[in-house]
Amino acid sequence: QVQLVESGGGLVQPGGSLRLSCAASGSILGIDPMGWYRQAPGKERELVATISNNINYAESVKGRFFISRDNAKNTVYLQMTSLKSEDTANYYCYANVWVPGQGRMDYWGKGTLVTVSS
Repeated sequence: QVQLVESGGGLVQPGGSLRLSCAASGSILGIDPMGWYRQAPGKERELVATISNNINYAESVKGRFFISRDNAKNTVYLQMTSLKSEDTANYYCYANVWVPGQGRMDYWGKGTLVTVSS
């Protein structure tokens, strides 16, 4: 069984910064890619950023959000800067994991809430 556990969400003022973390644990032979998605109230889940051999960002966060990963810790990070009210959402960690005996499977975290408000 593989679990993804996010942390780092919270309330922040516009223009502020937050760093999200997501650690994967369990029976893992490999993880690729890892990434972050978000879902705002009344909206569909959307991609924020993914990291593999390359990095992809949603246009709305380019230059403000930065994704990184620590392969030794099976952890992905999302550094969010210059936060705006429209960044308010539940942020979900995603990973495509190579599981022994099962092949590659998609996993999601339970989400961490980011609220940008004054």
